[in-house]
Amino acid sequence: MKPGLLATSDGAVFRGRVVTGTGIATGELVFNTSMTGYQEIVTDPSYAGQVVALTSSHIGNYGTNVADDQSGTVHVRALITRAMTARASSWRADGDFVDQLARRGVITLTDIDTRRLTRHVRDRGAMPVAVGVDVDERELREAAIRAPSMAGHDLVSAVTTGAPYRKHPAGDPVGRVVAFDFGIKRDIVTAMTARGVEVVVVPAMTTAAEVLAEDPSGVFLSNGPGDPEPLTSPVAAVQGLLGRVPIFGICLGHQILGLALGATTYKLPFGHHGANHPVRRLDGGKVEITSQNHGFAVDLSSLEGGERVRRGEATRMVDGDFGEVVATHENLNDGTLEGLKCFEVDAVGVQYHPEAAPGPHDASGLFGEFLARMGMG
Repeated sequence: MKPGLLATSDGAVFRGRVVTGTGIATGELVFNTSMTGYQEIVTDPSYAGQVVALTSSHIGNYGTNVADDQSGTVHVRALITRAMTARASSWRADGDFVDQLARRGVITLTDIDTRRLTRHVRDRGAMPVAVGVDVDERELREAAIRAPSMAGHDLVSAVTTGAPYRKHPAGDPVGRVVAFDFGIKRDIVTAMTARGVEVVVVPAMTTAAEVLAEDPSGVFLSNGPGDPEPLTSPVAAVQGLLGRVPIFGICLGHQILGLALGATTYKLPFGHHGANHPVRRLDGGKVEITSQNHGFAVDLSSLEGGERVRRGEATRMVDGDFGEVVATHENLNDGTLEGLKCFEVDAVGVQYHPEAAPGPHDASGLFGEFLARMGMG
């Protein structure tokens, strides 16, 4: 294998070997702590614009299966691993992970000290990096410095569907959900069709009038990549839907809902990326282990012009542009907001992924709660 390099925008260099890809790739570096699910991670549109370092020691050992893809392509800019297995060993495997990455031309490095790299990001925050093959170290450092931050950039436009499409349940539908595609994962749609719901997936810039023309039972706001604040059109669409139809947002959709209610968002130091994040329900204290992938969070305290909510203060109710809003979930690692609920309009958002893919299914009941709010439960 050829030598490969990763250079961070603050000057650090990490050396490894090249598994796939050529040239230089740049993006924001994040680390993912999932023990499994590497295929779902790289095909998740929420990782568009990012270089992902996997903290799990061995990657590729159970191969790939087309059923596990979360979209039609690989979205990560580059992949960083400690040890990459070339051959699959699983009865489910229909291919090798290395082959999937090679077909898409993704730069993949192995033999990187991912523990040191993760500590670097944890201590200094997510940052632009450059990953290179057959490239001068100085050139790579300069590429990392020039690489843009994710803050302030609309990455959704590059991953959303170009036209609406429908997904039907196996039997007669019990209702219809219009799902905004900000980078929607396939397993999210499957989670709803498996419960008897017809899902109409629409582009990110769809208007409220176009959504209501579908006569939906409810509206779903999907996950997606990047900063929510540049997404002014989706925010306006959600504002036009609040109070007219039940709304459920996850991940980026949760952040867009928060903006529509009048709150602000902010960038987390290194985000939440993994399938093992503990979240506490504030209405009883139950803890769920959740799958997460986001770099921004909602600040509900901004609705009152106060300082950002600190750990343990997330239970108080605030007034938004559409009435009273209360925090419903809290991240037990850093105390950030993980869920919200509106009292005067029917809208709920969570910061994590109830469909998992990959990860535990502790939160899958949220889809059932959504159906109940639409009168289907």
